[in-house]
Amino acid sequence: MGIVKTVGVFAKPHSPQAGSIVPKLLKWLELRGIEARLDHEAAQYMGMLVGLDRAHLAEGCDLAVVLGGDGTLLSAARAVGRRGIPLLAVNLGGLGFLTSIAMEELFPALERALSGEHEYTRRKMLRVTLVREGAKVAEYLALNDVVIAKSAIARIVDLEAWAGESFVCAYKADGLIVTTPTGSTAYSLSAGGPIMYPTVNAICLTPICPHTLTNRPLIVPSEMGIRVVSRATDEAAFLTVDGQIGSPLEGGDAVECTVTDFDVMLIRPPGQTFFDVLREKLKWGER
Repeated sequence: MGIVKTVGVFAKPHSPQAGSIVPKLLKWLELRGIEARLDHEAAQYMGMLVGLDRAHLAEGCDLAVVLGGDGTLLSAARAVGRRGIPLLAVNLGGLGFLTSIAMEELFPALERALSGEHEYTRRKMLRVTLVREGAKVAEYLALNDVVIAKSAIARIVDLEAWAGESFVCAYKADGLIVTTPTGSTAYSLSAGGPIMYPTVNAICLTPICPHTLTNRPLIVPSEMGIRVVSRATDEAAFLTVDGQIGSPLEGGDAVECTVTDFDVMLIRPPGQTFFDVLREKLKWGER
């Protein structure tokens, strides 16, 4: 990362902690001659009526500061996309598995980032394409996961999964999670999926309450890509990306997931390893 001239600020809405720290952050940046670009939430904490749409916030930025929980970071990661901007994520939420920097460490972490002494980890995303009758009707980015699940009115959904050109199986289940290694500690973990080291080149398919008990989570090489075809009736299944955005599915819709050719760069505390995070957040080794 070169000289930091502009910083994008993503903030969690309705957070007293964010409301307290945003003015301090902007003052800190101003004293160093650094311009700040604010999303709508951060702008409101400064008494401004509107800020920038997150989709355009990262334009021209050299660094992004995320103030919130993992949900805010997931939104910021999709907005940053392929721009190669490091994300400095401060945990103002609950578990904060991805937002590993504590609030009191914000300014020391910023000092390290400005001086080029920061450490970061690279994470792959999934490019998610919704194909309907042979035409692309929507495209998304996912840092965590892609979920095809039954809607409220459905009892079970029928899904076909393909890895590359190979047919995997037909699932009868409440749904299917296609997860990155980063997302393996999120919804997939709750559904019985494995934890994957964040830089492993793999994708995991985790069925949700499968009708056939022999359907187990499956890890495949990331270069294969995944295609899931809904055999449910129209709007009986729903596509959700990172738990935040998505679309109802029609019968025959295909959801294609491929690994991006770019990385998301997450700044981490000095010397912190993934196993440190597992012990701290998931209480590994405790009785």
